[in-house]
Amino acid sequence: MWMANIYGTLEMQGAMTGDTRGRNLAMLMGVGAAVLFGASAPLAKLLLGTIDPVMLAGLLYLGSGLGMALAKAVQTVAGRSGSEASLRRMDFPWLLSALVVGGVAAPIILMLGLGTTPASTAALLLNFEAVGTVVVARLMFREAVGRWVWLALALVTVGSAVLSMDGGDGWGLSLGAVAILAACLLWGLDNNITRNVSARDPVSIVAIKGMGAGLFSVALAYALGRNFPVVSTALAAMLVGFVCYGLSIALYVRALRDMGAARTGALFGTAPFVGAAMSLLIFHDTLTLGFIASVPLMIVGAVILFKEAHAHTHVHLSEIHEHRHAHDDGHHDHTHEKSVEGAHSHPHQHEALGHTHSHAPDIHHRHGHEE
Repeated sequence: MWMANIYGTLEMQGAMTGDTRGRNLAMLMGVGAAVLFGASAPLAKLLLGTIDPVMLAGLLYLGSGLGMALAKAVQTVAGRSGSEASLRRMDFPWLLSALVVGGVAAPIILMLGLGTTPASTAALLLNFEAVGTVVVARLMFREAVGRWVWLALALVTVGSAVLSMDGGDGWGLSLGAVAILAACLLWGLDNNITRNVSARDPVSIVAIKGMGAGLFSVALAYALGRNFPVVSTALAAMLVGFVCYGLSIALYVRALRDMGAARTGALFGTAPFVGAAMSLLIFHDTLTLGFIASVPLMIVGAVILFKEAHAHTHVHLSEIHEHRHAHDDGHHDHTHEKSVEGAHSHPHQHEALGHTHSHAPDIHHRHGHEE
């Protein structure tokens, strides 16, 4: 139950202190998602000597799904599951699409690309998931992306590229490289599709996506003739998956709700830096010039996202929807028949409203822009 309330505590504080404060707390969730996911690389590396990479990927996803399903069961037994909006039938086409695109298609295309692409080239290209997320958010979903977001994305992406540069393994562009870029674009599409269900319970979303992607990858590993590891190794992999994938994706979904896909994706692009920093500590890797050069780029990019201000007069149309919220945040001033304290979820109506304030493309501000 405690792990499922990490993002809930932050959201409740944010909802009660206004849009700007709430957005900054959502950004902290995005950073937390990047930190946890970045930690998965060095931790998974510890297991690679005893487990096949394809099988490991499946167990990581499976651990995230099963772990979050257990967290959901604990929430339900404890009577704490009512503060988030439940998934509805209309959400499952989006959820299934995200699962197929990001959990099935992208990994297959990535494996095909890795087979014919030099490792150094692949490491650089894999940093473009953040770019794919922002491009899809802008072109397909018309999310507001200003020049400061583009600048932050450029800094984070260049920082990631510098971090992963290794000229000792050969270079080359090929159909394999194109396949890796296609996989990154599909993950960017997955992130944007998931944004459309981000108002729902993140724990349930991660449980479904994790188990679906995990079962597929484990089955694929068996089809490729890979052996299942010993039980202790499998459990260790699933534990890493729960912490570094499950909790990370839950925080990512919550950040999507309040920040939109572009800004969340750009922040998540700092994950490789976290992984590299942990590798220095765990494996005593040599401190490289690339790591040192990436530090200011990553920091400046993240600071730009935190400092970015987007404000203009906008109109909210009358709307009925459901999501976790608290009152006195400027958007939820409706009344209840009985006294309600703290964050809660129920179908509620927003009356038409026009006002000006700083905001992000959260679930209340996905309006169009002329730019």
